[in-house]
Amino acid sequence: MQQRQSGFTLVELMVVVAIIGILSAIALPSYNSYILRARLAEAHGDLAATQPRLEQYWSNERTYEGFAGKPADTKNFTYTLTSATASGYVLTATGRAGAADFVYTINQAGTRATTGAPTGWTKKATCWVDRKDGACTQ
Repeated sequence: MQQRQSGFTLVELMVVVAIIGILSAIALPSYNSYILRARLAEAHGDLAATQPRLEQYWSNERTYEGFAGKPADTKNFTYTLTSATASGYVLTATGRAGAADFVYTINQAGTRATTGAPTGWTKKATCWVDRKDGACTQ
């Protein structure tokens, strides 16, 4: 009786390695892009949620000066309220760590702007960019 060898041939292993390599080449950039967009959405949400609180403060106080309700800094963004006067403000989210180089702003008129972005990304004065091609969040 002949005993049969069990296991994988070198060709079978090379085919599996090639398939894993192809899937990784496609999936990894998509996954990284997805993770970055989630980090950017954090800033978009915090800025958008703070704007109504600023408007409520203005309606009570008739000024933006003295507002103390800016979002708390996070792992990915720091927040600053600048140019706070009786009639205007600029709320800024500055990226750090996984969102470095991104800078988003919103002002008293509700104008959203991307004033800082990594090399290769588009900055826009009219919206918050969340994709490398310059597409914006609404």
